Amino acid sequence: MIERTLVLLKPDAIQRGLSGEILLRLERAGLKIIGMKMLKASEDVAKKHYSDKLIPIVGAKTKKDWDAAGVKSDQTIEQIGTTIVASLRKMLMNHALVAVCLEGVSAVENVRKIVGPTGCKDAAPGTIRGDFGHCSLGYASIRKKNIANLIHASGNKEEADFEVKLWFTQEELFTYKSVHEDYTMHMIDW
Repeated sequence: MIERTLVLLKPDAIQRGLSGEILLRLERAGLKIIGMKMLKASEDVAKKHYSDKLIPIVGAKTKKDWDAAGVKSDQTIEQIGTTIVASLRKMLMNHALVAVCLEGVSAVENVRKIVGPTGCKDAAPGTIRGDFGHCSLGYASIRKKNIANLIHASGNKEEADFEVKLWFTQEELFTYKSVHEDYTMHMIDW
């Protein structure tokens, strides 16, 4: 049940001065930071992180957002997705971001709950994107901007394993005991 997951604090989180608040929320939930660094991604890392398999996924999400807003477009889902994935890669390579490896009980699922859905307009209050996000996927892509959704969080265990290895070497990850482990690792006998 103890898992590792990746979080990227995107440039909008850094530029808006929200990095500390976001990390505070994750740590207060009992997640342990075991690796953290500020960087710009290489082209290779950006292409592996936002792979071509995301093209139909982000294209379909954005098309759905456009349809809901009454936006008309001749672009196919493939064209929309290709534009967005290229833009996301460019964002990782051209702007500072903070890569964080977190560890904890059901870390992937718990981080996803704290972060909220990808589209900020769909994120509930109390989530990071619900509290600090202000832009829809459709609005951003119509203006040819990256979605200002503050944070990337691994979507599932397999993705988390891949992403942690993509962004961190084993030497960049640390082991230590946190106070939360007394409560999660050594449950009280009833």
